[in-house]
Amino acid sequence: MYNSVFERSPQRKAALAAGTGLIIMCFAAFFSYGLVLGKLVSEGDAGATFQNIISSHAFFNYGILGWLIVLVCDIVVAWGFYIFLKPVNKHLSLLGLLLRLIYTGILGIAVANLVQISILTNGPLTYSSLDIQHLKAFVMLFLKAFQSMWSIGLIIFGGHLLIVGFITFKSGIVPRIIGILLLVASIAYISIHFNYVFLPQLNGITKVMESILSVPMFLGEISFGVWLLVKGGKIPRSG
Repeated sequence: MYNSVFERSPQRKAALAAGTGLIIMCFAAFFSYGLVLGKLVSEGDAGATFQNIISSHAFFNYGILGWLIVLVCDIVVAWGFYIFLKPVNKHLSLLGLLLRLIYTGILGIAVANLVQISILTNGPLTYSSLDIQHLKAFVMLFLKAFQSMWSIGLIIFGGHLLIVGFITFKSGIVPRIIGILLLVASIAYISIHFNYVFLPQLNGITKVMESILSVPMFLGEISFGVWLLVKGGKIPRSG
C-alpha cells in the first residue's frame, strides 16, 4: 500500500534546489536585463546611454548584483539538473552539467564588462586623462563586449538545454511536453545567438526570430522549474 506521504530522496532535494534556483534566476535576469539594461541602454546612442548610467548609477549597480545572483543560481541549477537526471543517463547528464558550468563562466566574464562600466561612470572627473567622448566610447565598447560574450555563452547554453531536453523527453518521468519545450528553446537559443555573433548582417531578421521564439525560450526552463518544485523526485513511501 502507498499513501500520499512522500519521503525526501536525493533526486527530490536536487529538484527543489534546481526549481528554486530557476525561479529566482528568472526574476533576477528579468530585473537585470529587462529592467536595468532595458531602461538605461539606448541602442546606438552613446551620449544618452552614458548619461542614463551616470544619473542612475546605483540602479545600474543593482543590475550587476542581479547578474551575480543569476551566476550563483546557474551553478545550483547545473548541480540540481545533474543529480536529478543522472539516474536516467549519467554520461549525458554530466555533459549537460559541464556545458552549463562553461556557460556560467562565460557569463561571469561578460558581467565583468558591466563592472568596468560601473567603475568608469563612478565619478568620471577622476579620469583626468580621458575626455568625455572617450568615456562614452569605452562604455559602449564594454556594453558590446557584454552582449557578444553573453551571446557566445548562450550558444553553449542552448547545447546544455538540448541535452536536458533530450533526457527529460526520454525519461518517462517528466511530462514529454516539457522535454519538447526544452528542445525548442535549445534550438532557438543556438540559432538566434549564432546569428548575433557570426551573422550580424542578419540582425533585423534575428530580432524578429527572437520576438517570435521568446515564449518557448521562456517556457522551456520555467515549466521544468515549476514541475521540479511540485513533483520532481517525489517517491511514494509505503505505509
